[in-house]
Amino acid sequence: MEALRQDDPRHFGPYTALARLREAASAVQFLARDSAGARVVVTAARPGLAAVPAFRRRFQAEARTAERLAGGWVQPLLAGPGSGDEGLWTAVAYVPGLTLAEAISLTGPLPERAVRILGAGLAETLSRVHATGAVLQGLAPETVLLAGDGPRLTAFGPLGGAAGAEAKPGGQLSVRLGYLTPEQVEGREAGAPSDLFVLGLLLAYAATGATPFAEGPAEEAAARIAHGSAELGPVPDALRELIGRCLAKDPADRPGAGAVAAELALEGAAGMAKGGWLPEAVAAAVTDQAARAGALEASSETEAESETGTEEGPETGADEVPEPDAGPDAVSPDTVPATVPPGAAPEPGPGDGLAAEPADAVPDAAGAPGPEGPGGFGPAAGGPAVPEPADAVPAKALPPAPAAAGPGTATGGEDGGTDADTRTTRFLRAGPRPPWTDRSTAQLALPRELTGPPAPGTPGSPLPPAAPASAPEARQPYPYAYPAAPVPLPQTQAQSPVPPATAPAAAGGTATGRRALLTAVAAGAAGLVVGGGSVLALGSDEPAAATDDKPAPAPRPTVPGQAPGPLWIHTRPASAPAPLTAGIWRDELLVLTDSAGATGIDLRTGREKWKSKDAAGGQKVLAAGDESCFLASPTEFLWLSPEDGKVEHRVRFVDQFDGVPNMKVAPLTGQSGSVLWFTGSHTVTVKAPKPKKGKKPGKDRQVPRAYFFAYDIVLRKEVWRVEVPAGRDPGTPAYRLTAVRDTDILVLQSPATLTAADVKAAKGKAFFRCFDRTTGKLLWNRQFGAVSPQAAALGDTEGRLYAAVGEDLHAFETGTGKPVWTLPGGEGSVFGTPVRAAGNLLHTTNRNQEVGAVDAATGRQAWRRSTEVPLGGNAPALTLSGGGGTLLASDPTQVTAFAAADGRRLWKFQDIGAADPKGATVSAPYRVLAAGKNAVVQRERAFYAFPVE
Repeated sequence: MEALRQDDPRHFGPYTALARLREAASAVQFLARDSAGARVVVTAARPGLAAVPAFRRRFQAEARTAERLAGGWVQPLLAGPGSGDEGLWTAVAYVPGLTLAEAISLTGPLPERAVRILGAGLAETLSRVHATGAVLQGLAPETVLLAGDGPRLTAFGPLGGAAGAEAKPGGQLSVRLGYLTPEQVEGREAGAPSDLFVLGLLLAYAATGATPFAEGPAEEAAARIAHGSAELGPVPDALRELIGRCLAKDPADRPGAGAVAAELALEGAAGMAKGGWLPEAVAAAVTDQAARAGALEASSETEAESETGTEEGPETGADEVPEPDAGPDAVSPDTVPATVPPGAAPEPGPGDGLAAEPADAVPDAAGAPGPEGPGGFGPAAGGPAVPEPADAVPAKALPPAPAAAGPGTATGGEDGGTDADTRTTRFLRAGPRPPWTDRSTAQLALPRELTGPPAPGTPGSPLPPAAPASAPEARQPYPYAYPAAPVPLPQTQAQSPVPPATAPAAAGGTATGRRALLTAVAAGAAGLVVGGGSVLALGSDEPAAATDDKPAPAPRPTVPGQAPGPLWIHTRPASAPAPLTAGIWRDELLVLTDSAGATGIDLRTGREKWKSKDAAGGQKVLAAGDESCFLASPTEFLWLSPEDGKVEHRVRFVDQFDGVPNMKVAPLTGQSGSVLWFTGSHTVTVKAPKPKKGKKPGKDRQVPRAYFFAYDIVLRKEVWRVEVPAGRDPGTPAYRLTAVRDTDILVLQSPATLTAADVKAAKGKAFFRCFDRTTGKLLWNRQFGAVSPQAAALGDTEGRLYAAVGEDLHAFETGTGKPVWTLPGGEGSVFGTPVRAAGNLLHTTNRNQEVGAVDAATGRQAWRRSTEVPLGGNAPALTLSGGGGTLLASDPTQVTAFAAADGRRLWKFQDIGAADPKGATVSAPYRVLAAGKNAVVQRERAFYAFPVE
C-alpha cells in the first residue's frame, strides 16, 4: 500500500479512494470504500492509455469477461467500467491477500499442499474460461492473489496480465505479455492450451521459487521455451509429472484445465483449503494487510481528506513520479500479438488495434508500472519493480501532514533538516516523517552457489552449470571458499528485475543490448538474475583463482541496488553441525563455533585456517588482546591461538572461581575493551534455625546465590564481583548491557529470568541497574517511563537512554530518569534496538521495516527509509560498518545497505537459501558482522564477505 499521490483521483463514482494498493502495466489499483463503509478495490486505467480507443475497448471487454466469470475464485464486479473525470475504472470487493510474487518473495517456495490448492483454484477458473471458447492470457505471479480462503484471479485478458502496455502513434495499442509459450515464440496464436502452459510455469514457480527455463544464456531463453527441456528436478515428486505435461511443447499433449483441477485437488480447492492453507508468514502478512486497511478506513472517517501546501517542488522535479521501464517479465523475442479471446471484443481495425511490439522496444511512461511506494508488500501488481535509470528523478512518496508537536516531541521542519511534504492524505502514520527521497532499489544480488573447487591444476576452470538455485537438490555445499565467479546467476526465491541496458559489454566486444536482456526473461517471473560483479558479463564464466596470501578482488556494483561482488563465499558442509555463533578476531579471522569444535577462517581469502575440537560449544567469540582469541562456552572460558587454534588457557566455571563452587553462568552480559561482564550463580545450604524447646527442628533449605562479575580477558583474572538478586530457577539472572560509560555501566535483566516477585514489584515496567565500573557497587535501580522489560533499549556515553515505548521511541536522562524527547512512530512501528553512531546520529529501526537516523540530542529526524521488505516480523537488526559510513539492516528476507549519513539505499543482498541437497529451506535471519572495511553476512551455514567502505 502507498499513500495517495497529489494527482490521484479521490473519488470513483460512489467510492472514496483511501490508498494506492498495487500498480500494473496498464492500471493502478486503489483501496477505496463506499458510502456504507464497505471496502473495494478500484482498478483505474492509466490516463495515457485510457485515451486510446483500442485500449478502452479491450479494457471494457476484459471487464465483461470478469463479470461473466463472477463467483468461485473471481470477485464479482461491483461497478464499471465507469468513466468520467476519474478516468476508466472498475470496482470489486476488497479481499486481503498477497500476490503470488509477493508471497514467494516473503517466504520462498510454497508447501506442496498450498501449491495444489493454488493450482486447483486457477485450473477451475481456466476450465470455466475455456468452456466459453475464450483464452484467458491473464496468468502471471502478479495477477494471482493468495487470500485466506483460497486463491483469486485478478486479470482476465492480455491487458490485465501484461508486463508492458503502450499507446503507439496512430491510435494503436502495443501489449507485451509477461509469459510466453512455445507456440507464441514460433509466431502461432495462443489457444486454451497456452493457458495450461502458463499454469505449469506458475505452479513450478510456486513450488520452487524459480521458473523452469530461466537457467542458461540470456540470448537462448526464447529457444529454451520453444525447444528446451524444462528443469523440474526441484519440483516435489508428486507434482513433477503433472507440471511436466502442462509444459509439453506440443499444445495437443497438454492436459485440459478440468483434468488438472481434479488431479491437484479431487475435493476441490475450496474444500482442501478449509482450515487454512497459507504458510504462516504469508497468513500473518495477509492479516496485517487487512488490519492496516481497516485502520486506514477508520482514520478516513474521522479525518477529512486534504491536499494542503501549494509550494512548488524543487527544480530537480522530486515531486514528479517518473514511470520506470516495464518489468523484466515484459518480453517478446520477436513479435507477439496480444490475442483477443473469441467473443470478448471485436477485432481491432487498422490503426486502431492491438499491435505487436519488438522485444527491444522501450515503452514510454504511460504504459509502464510506477514505482513501489513505502510500506508496500512487494513488487507492483504489473510486474517486479525495476531499477530506475541512473538519470531518472527518484519518486517522492508523500508523507503525512505533520501533527501538532507536544512538549518533548521531535518534529520535522527546517530545524530538523526535514521538509515535511503534506500534499497527500495521511496514511497510517501518527506523527511527522521526512520525505522519501530515495529511489526504489528492487534489484537484489543473488550469488550463485558454487558446486565445488576447480579441477586440480586448472584454477581457472569454468564452473559446472547449476540447477535452479532455489531447489533443495540444487545446492551442493562445499567445505572451502572460492572467489565468486563472474557468471550469470540462476533465479532464486526472490524476484530480481533485469538491470537497465547500461550493462558492460560481453566478451568479444559485443554489448549486451536491451533485446538480449528482455529475451532472457521470456519465461516470465523468473527473469535473469545477476549477482555480484558479474553484471551480464556473459562472455566470462571463469572464476578468479584464490590464493592463501592474497584476497580475491571484488568488482564494484554497476547496477543501482546490486550488491558488490563478494570477496569470497564460505559454506559449512552439510555433514558438519550447524554453526552456534560467529565472531571476528581483530579484523583478521572469522571464528565459527559448533557442537564439534571451532574453525578459524582467514578474512582475506575465506579459506579455512585451523580447526579446534577442544573449543566445542563456544557461544561467544571475542578478541583477547593481540595474542589470543577468546571463546566463552556454557562451561568455561577458552583462549585459543589465532595461528593454529590450539587452546592456550582455560578457566572452568565449576571449580576455578573461588567461593562459587559449581557455578552456572548465563550468556555474557557484554564487553568493553579487555573487560567483560557476566552473571553466575550457585546453590548454598541455609541451615534451619535451632528449634524452640519442645518444637521439631526445621529443614535446611537450598537457596541460589547470584553474582555479577567483571573479568579481564587479557590479564585472565577477575576484576570484581558483587552479589545481586537471584533470578528465576535455577537462579542465574541474565543481564543485557545497555550502556558503558567512563565511570559506570547500565544493564537490564532479561524478562525470562525475572522471578514472580520481581515481576510483581515492577508492575509491567523494567528496572535498570547501574554499577560502578571500578568497584561493581550498585549505584541505583531505576525505572524509565513505561519502558517494559521486553523493550529494545540502548544507552550512550552522553548519559541518555533510548528505549521503545509502545509505537514510539523515547530518550531519557539516565541520571534523573527525566524524558528528553519522543520520536513518534506510527501504526505497527514498534522500534527495535537502535545503534549509536559517531557524531550525533542515532540510527533507528522498526517493525514497519524502516531504518532511519535522528539527532541523538534532540530526536529530530534526519532521514527514514524502507528496506522494501514485506511487512511482518521483528524490526531489522542494524550493524554499522567499521568506518561508520555504511549502515546494514538484516532480517529474515535480506540485507539492505544504506549510506549512514544521508540514508541513500546502496544495495540489497539475498543468498540461495537451501541448507543442503535434501534439507529444508533456510529460514534463519541474516546476520552481519563488521570487519574493518568489509562486512561478513551470515545465513546459517553460508558466509559472504563484502567490501562496504
